Amino acid sequence: MARREKQDRKNQNEDNELVDKLVGINRVAKVVKGGRRFGFAAIVVVGDARGKVGYGTGKAKEVPEAIKKATDDAKKNMVRVPLREGRTLHHDMKGHYGAGRVVLRSAPAGTGIIAGGPMRAVFETLGIQDIVAKSIGTSNPHNMIKATFDAFSSMSSPRSIANKRGRKVAEIYGNESKLNKDDVVQEELVKTE
Repeated sequence: MARREKQDRKNQNEDNELVDKLVGINRVAKVVKGGRRFGFAAIVVVGDARGKVGYGTGKAKEVPEAIKKATDDAKKNMVRVPLREGRTLHHDMKGHYGAGRVVLRSAPAGTGIIAGGPMRAVFETLGIQDIVAKSIGTSNPHNMIKATFDAFSSMSSPRSIANKRGRKVAEIYGNESKLNKDDVVQEELVKTE
C-alpha cells in the first residue's frame, strides 16, 4: 500500500513539472440520418523543458476529452533528447515522415527559436532556447511533428559516441590527441638535449 502511494506522489510531481502545448484540433463530421455528428481530434506536445519531450493524439466527441486523451498519450511516448549546454542541439540533422521533411540546425546563444508552427511547440516544451529549423514539404502538423521526432532519433551526443568507441569525450573532439602530440614532442626534445 505504501509503495503504491509513493509511486502516485512521484507521478504527481512529474506531472506538475511537465509543460504541455496544444498543437491543433481537427473537427470531423459524420453524416447520419438526423444530421451531422461531430467529433474532435487533438494533437498535443508534452515536455519537461530539460530534454524530455513526447507527442500524442486523441479523439473524442468533446474537445476537452480529446485534449486529455492526447496529453495522456504524449506522456506515455516521451523520449530524451541530448542537448548541448542545455540550450541547443549537438549537431545539425534532417528528419522525414511521409511528405514532411524537416531540417534542424544548432545555433549560437541569443538566436532564439526560429521555427514554424508545430515544430516551435516541440522545441519550447523540450527546453531548446537556440535553434534554426525549416519545414520542407507538407504543412500537416501530424507529419511535421513526426518528422521532427524522426530527426531526434538520429541525434547522438559526444558522450554516447565516446562510449561506443571506447574513448574519452576529449578524444572525440580532438583536444587530447593534440596535447599528447605536444607532450611527445617535448619529451623528444628533452631526450635529445
